[in-house]
Amino acid sequence: MQSEYPGGSDRAAQRAAVRRAIAPESARPPWRHRLHTIIFEADTPAGRAFDIGLIICIVASVIVVLLDSVASVRVRYHGLLYTLEWVFTIAFSIEYVLRLLAVRRPAGYAFSFFGIVDLLSVAPTWISLFLPGAEYLMTLRIVRLLRIFRILKLAEYISEAAVITDSLKASRRKIFVFMFAVLMLVVILGSMMYVIEGEVHGFTDIPTSIYWAIVTMTTVGYGDLAPATPLGKLLASIIMLTGYAIIAVPTGIVTAEFAARRHVISTQSCPNCGSEGHDADAKFCKNCGSAM
Repeated sequence: MQSEYPGGSDRAAQRAAVRRAIAPESARPPWRHRLHTIIFEADTPAGRAFDIGLIICIVASVIVVLLDSVASVRVRYHGLLYTLEWVFTIAFSIEYVLRLLAVRRPAGYAFSFFGIVDLLSVAPTWISLFLPGAEYLMTLRIVRLLRIFRILKLAEYISEAAVITDSLKASRRKIFVFMFAVLMLVVILGSMMYVIEGEVHGFTDIPTSIYWAIVTMTTVGYGDLAPATPLGKLLASIIMLTGYAIIAVPTGIVTAEFAARRHVISTQSCPNCGSEGHDADAKFCKNCGSAM
C-alpha cells in the first residue's frame, strides 16, 4: 500500500535506516560483539592483553626489518629474518581481517586512519612477491604504535593530543601567511647576499643564496657557505637575529588556540565503523551515528 503523502515511502526508508544505525548492542551477533570488545577496546583483560601483544609484535617486526637492512646481519641470518617477516605479515593480515569482521560497517574502518595504516603495514610484504625490495617499507608498522595511547588508557593524553591537532587546524591559515612572509623575506635577503658577495665567495646564483638565507635564518648554519665581506657579515648577523625573533611567531599562533580548545576524549571505538576520538559523554558515533 502506497503512502498517501508524497515522499512517504522515502521517509519510512530513512527512518528504518536510522533505527538500524542506532540499534542497541544486544542486536549485534554475540561473536561480533565479543570480537569487537577484544580487538578494539582496552577495558577488559582480554582486550588489554590483545593490544599489548599486538604492540610487542609490531615492535618486533620493525626490528626484524631494520636488522634485515644491515648487510652483515642479513647474510648471516637471512633465513631466520625472512621466516619471521612472513610470520608477522600473516599474523597482521589475519588481524586486519578480524578487525573488518568485528565492525558492522567494514568499509568505514577500512578507510579510517588506522584502517589504512593497518593495510599499509601488511601490503609491502605481499607486494614484495612481485616487486623485490618493497618489504623495507614495513617500517610503516611503527605508525601503529599510536595505539599505545588507548592500550595504556591514557585518556588525558589523547585529549591533549586532540587539543594540539584542533589548534593546528584552526591556525593553518595564519601559519600559511607566516610561512609565505618568511619565504618572501629569505628571497629578498638571499638576493641581497648574492649582490653583495657574488660568485667569488661561493654565492654562485640567487637560488644558492636563498638556500644560504634559509639555513642561516633557521640558525642551522651548515657552514658550507659563509660571507667574506664586512657588509655580507653584517647582513648575515641581521638574518641570524631575525631568525631568533621569528621563532616565537608560530608558537604564539598555535598557543593562542590552546586555551579555547579543551575537551575530554574517551578510549572507546565505534562498534559500527571502528572510528575513535569520541567525547567522553558521547552516546553515538560522530562519524556514522551508531550507538556507542
